[in-house]
Amino acid sequence: MNRGILALVSSIGCMSAGSLQSLADAMHIPHLFIQRAPFGTPRSSCPSTSHAQPDDYTLFVRPPVYLNDVIFQVVMEYTWQKFIIFYDTDYDIRGIENFLDQTSQQGMDVSLQKVESNINMMITGMFRTMRVEELHRYRDTLRRAVLFMSPATAKAFITEVVETNLVAFDCHWIIINEEISDMDVQELVMKSIGRLTLVRQTFPLSQNTSQRCVRSNHRINTSLCDPKDPKAQMLEITNRYIYDTVLLLANTFHRKLEDRKWHSMASLSCIRKGSKPWQGGKSMLDTVKKGGVSGLTSLLEFNDNGTNPNIFFEILGTNYGEDRGRGVSRLATWDPVHGLNGTLTDRKLENNMRGVVLRVVTVLEEPFVMISENVLGKPKNYQGFSIDVLDALANYLGFKYEIYVAPDHKYGSQQADGTWNGLIGELVFKRADVGLSALTITPERESVVDFTTRYMDYSVGVLLRKAERTVDMFACLAPFDLSLWACIAGTVLLVGTLVYLLNWLNPPRLPMGSVSSTTLYNSMWFVYGSFVQQGGEVPYTTLATRMMMGVWWLFALIVISSYTANLAAFLTISRIENSIQSLQDLAKQTDLPYGTVLDSAVYDQVRSKGMNPFERDPMYSQMWRMINRTGGAENNVEESKEGIRKVKYGRFAFVWDAAVLEYVAINDEDCSLYTVSNNVADRGYGIAMQHGSPYRDIFSQRILELQQNGDMDILKLKWWPRDSPCDLYSPVGTRKTGSALDIHSFAGVFFVLAAGVVLSCLIATVETWWTRRKGSRVPSKEDDKEIDLEHLHHRVNSLCTEDESPHKQFSTSSIDLTPLDMDSLPVARQALEQISDFRNTHITTTTFIPEQIQTLSRSLSAKAAAGFAFGAVQDHRTGGPFRQRAPNGGFFRSPIKTMSSIPYQPTPAPHFSYGNDPDRGTSI
Repeated sequence: MNRGILALVSSIGCMSAGSLQSLADAMHIPHLFIQRAPFGTPRSSCPSTSHAQPDDYTLFVRPPVYLNDVIFQVVMEYTWQKFIIFYDTDYDIRGIENFLDQTSQQGMDVSLQKVESNINMMITGMFRTMRVEELHRYRDTLRRAVLFMSPATAKAFITEVVETNLVAFDCHWIIINEEISDMDVQELVMKSIGRLTLVRQTFPLSQNTSQRCVRSNHRINTSLCDPKDPKAQMLEITNRYIYDTVLLLANTFHRKLEDRKWHSMASLSCIRKGSKPWQGGKSMLDTVKKGGVSGLTSLLEFNDNGTNPNIFFEILGTNYGEDRGRGVSRLATWDPVHGLNGTLTDRKLENNMRGVVLRVVTVLEEPFVMISENVLGKPKNYQGFSIDVLDALANYLGFKYEIYVAPDHKYGSQQADGTWNGLIGELVFKRADVGLSALTITPERESVVDFTTRYMDYSVGVLLRKAERTVDMFACLAPFDLSLWACIAGTVLLVGTLVYLLNWLNPPRLPMGSVSSTTLYNSMWFVYGSFVQQGGEVPYTTLATRMMMGVWWLFALIVISSYTANLAAFLTISRIENSIQSLQDLAKQTDLPYGTVLDSAVYDQVRSKGMNPFERDPMYSQMWRMINRTGGAENNVEESKEGIRKVKYGRFAFVWDAAVLEYVAINDEDCSLYTVSNNVADRGYGIAMQHGSPYRDIFSQRILELQQNGDMDILKLKWWPRDSPCDLYSPVGTRKTGSALDIHSFAGVFFVLAAGVVLSCLIATVETWWTRRKGSRVPSKEDDKEIDLEHLHHRVNSLCTEDESPHKQFSTSSIDLTPLDMDSLPVARQALEQISDFRNTHITTTTFIPEQIQTLSRSLSAKAAAGFAFGAVQDHRTGGPFRQRAPNGGFFRSPIKTMSSIPYQPTPAPHFSYGNDPDRGTSI
């Protein structure tokens, strides 16, 4: 100022600019202020620019800060409702005060976080202090973020959060800064994943390339005006404005000289009290305001308030994904006059995923993922329920996929060092895009990967081997208990004895010549015959006996009916005692060992529910003690196939996914397996993706559509058919194809029949031997005499003398006697010769011989004075004395079922007029 000054050009911060503004206003020195943000951070509005006056001597070369307006317009176009703002230490947070007020009025949930200079330490501290749940919520917040920071800080911050897996494919970040060069854009895209939007200041270029470096009477260096030149790309916006400001002053001075209105430079002093302002300052300021220049910042001019209104922003964006070489396109532009020129949408993914190739990691698990074809030299073909679901998504969305099996064939669990192995580890380390198998959704897994909505419910089940059907030869006796059979047998004996006693106390009057007898043997036989519904032979006429038999027949009817009904049920329904029908039954017993896959989701679930002191389940506590026996090595297996094999060929119960076990039981060849499951589905099967994957929401939406229109149920029926030949829930080895009875059900009946046949043959042999042995020795007359003829004499005498008529009429009914030993006939003759009451009668005596069934008749005539005369009939005893006896030791029965009536044999005497009347004779 002491040497002389025409104008002052400054490129400093807001605080220093305020001091210079005061000095310029006091000395009337034109001040062209170019705001420079410290360390490349976004600009914040200077307090002095908010109350600019027309008579101020400070002109603001850089336009006002419109970042608040631009970012609010972009967020509104993207319809964000929740996001976080990151800003670095050099940014003045007061610059976004208006933006925060606007978002609050719109009901948006906005968070603020300052990014420290040591980003690595900041991220490490977050992982150290945050719990898993808090870290998971923080990851969800990072899916939408706005960055107010310098390009260098943004690069370092994006690199750190990507490497620590805080963001994923479905994140969308907006970086806003006027000072973002093309090189910065390329580096930011290379370091980021997901979708990236960049907002920066731009300068319209002339469509005519030959005029880009020519500005009226000034030619600009080619390295500065060519946007493709590396020097032009590295040129900061502040330096561009400095270049145009100097160019503007040069044109102003030139115009002053041409108009001959030049004022001498002021030599001013701030020390002397009487220093006066420059007289030519006002004229020089007006000339600068009226002038304008077209330079590196397009058109530089000022309005009445001394500000440059010409500013343009461009909005660049990328697509979702992690492709480092994905392109950047210009989405829209913004200026203060026209606002946003273009359309911004934040659709996560379009339904059209044509050209997208996903890398899918899986674990073989029937029936979710199986190898259908494995030809040497060709890629493996896979099939299964999960593959069908993936194919349905691919057909609808249009993507393709490459599938491979996890190297360690595990679903994945967290290791001691915090890393994950198996399928989950492939997603965490970004070696795969999608994880697909019988993968259950758990909180631990969801903390490191994302899951779609469940496409099938999950529950814990148990696979067991069906009980072997033992051959029960006496299944026919199963309807009644052994004690009941004993009671029935005792009842038969008791009732038979009572019937005999009742008849002994009050003998019934039997008809003349009846073949029945009321011996104990016959009573027992009659009671047994009536019990098995085969009738009886002993007629009981007393009231007491009939009452007893009536009650017995009613008892037999009820017992036989109950036995018949219960026998049908026992032969068609198998009852299994002490079988495992639920998880509670499995947990209570300790005889059958059981286990699961080590370090699997089922293993973790049983452990957490069995050991958690706040929600400890007694059932899971008992299961955990069995599963964790000897550290889990005794009862647990490495793979599910090993557990299924142990169940089928050993004594073991396998705890695993119920859906997998049902498929195994359905497709078992001999239907020897059955399942027991928990009906409560507390979780489900889902498709795993990298954390923040852009495909999660579109996959979930399509899965819901498949469930709503019934396509998911059709896919399930393909692998879990309802018409399976095997019974999944029956603990016995039965099939649903029929219920025909087999030989095992009636083996006992045939056994009883065979035993009866053998016993009968044995008894017949013994009887034959006994009869022959007895016939080989001389019989004793006292032993072999079956009937006392003297008693017969008195009996017949009483019958004959009962009537006073000269002739007694006898009934034709025969009196069957036990076979008489023919050696006793002479004695009989002597006894009968003394009977004189049989004169004038005609009696026919008939004797049945078991072997010969011959009849020996003797006619007693009134002319025979010496008792019974046998006449001239030849004696039939040709082979010695007869010693045959009826097998039952009682009354002899002919082998013929019904004895034919014996015809009346008339006497040769002609003087009996009633000889032709059959009622006049009795057959003995």
